[in-house]
Amino acid sequence: MECAGRGRAARCTGPPTRRCGRCGAVAYCSVSHQISHWTDHKEECERLEQQMKRVDELNDFPFTFAREATFEVFEKHETRCSFLSKRGLHRLGMWMFECCCGASLASFDCLRSRDEGWNLSNEQCPCHGPVSPAKHLTSWMDYYDWRRIPLHSPVGLILHWPLTIYHAIQVAPLRSSTIESCNELCIHYLGPEKELLQLAAFGELHALFPRMKVRIELIGPAIPDNWDGQKVHLHSYAQCSDTECPCRHSSKNVNSNTVTNTDKSSKVTIQFHRGYYHDCYRDLMQASAPHIIVAPNAGIAAYTSWLPTLELIKEIDVPAVFSDYCEEACHLAACCITSVTKRPLSIPIQINPFRQPMVVEDSPLLVPCYSNCFIFGM
Repeated sequence: MECAGRGRAARCTGPPTRRCGRCGAVAYCSVSHQISHWTDHKEECERLEQQMKRVDELNDFPFTFAREATFEVFEKHETRCSFLSKRGLHRLGMWMFECCCGASLASFDCLRSRDEGWNLSNEQCPCHGPVSPAKHLTSWMDYYDWRRIPLHSPVGLILHWPLTIYHAIQVAPLRSSTIESCNELCIHYLGPEKELLQLAAFGELHALFPRMKVRIELIGPAIPDNWDGQKVHLHSYAQCSDTECPCRHSSKNVNSNTVTNTDKSSKVTIQFHRGYYHDCYRDLMQASAPHIIVAPNAGIAAYTSWLPTLELIKEIDVPAVFSDYCEEACHLAACCITSVTKRPLSIPIQINPFRQPMVVEDSPLLVPCYSNCFIFGM
């Protein structure tokens, strides 16, 4: 947390321990910085005050580790590293990219030779198909009950990626008959970063969209040059750590990017496209048009590169669902979108029930921030 008045005429005098008395969402190092920042802060103070009233709702998760992953990490009594270390997951497989020290060791070049499994027992992870089709899932509790995963399992820290896609499709203004009747669901997924190193988790889309081929076009500048145009075929779920589990015996590695098993009724295909959406769109349309556009943790107000993409989305008139870390970021994004489209959001800002159940460390505001925390759409 930085002083909200940082960068003013005088240097910060120490840590930001002085909170705004009204909203409590920002803090300052001194009275002088608080006074000098008021001309800017007064525009947002009342809005942030209302957002702070959602703190309990944001921190409400059904998991046994909920307090540890929310309050204790937010208050710096715990860290992501310590959380993962206690569970024997620190710097392992897909979990490597859930803390700063692991992310600093990550390399796109070595990714494909890594074990992308769960590093958990089969009782704690969805390493095989569900026992019944998914009904309408509206919460983490629904999902864990359906997949018969115990509430002490941390898999939600990674599964928030495919579950956010699932929820986006539930709330988007799509005709349900269109989704149910089509043999292939095409998703244009904008701005991937961390999830590029957790691709095996997207195998869960087999369970979420059974008997349907799912095509995900990953588009963004973070995609490495040597990945541009390549495809990954996920024919099964990420494996557990139990050597005797059927998930290991029923599947075989075709290559470092392709896993197959005997159930071929569903297939998830991921293709990579390096660049911005407005630059790649024409080439993408040669394959097929998207049913939906999904942009996780979009940061629309922070990057001017979003403006031509928003113009394009308005023109092609495809439902687009965005997420961001906090409600304030969504509010600023909504202002950008409405200035481009000249109409209100088609999906109002709302809490994502499948947000990642661990707070972002060192968030810019004193309101808890989560990956994929809020969603909204145009």
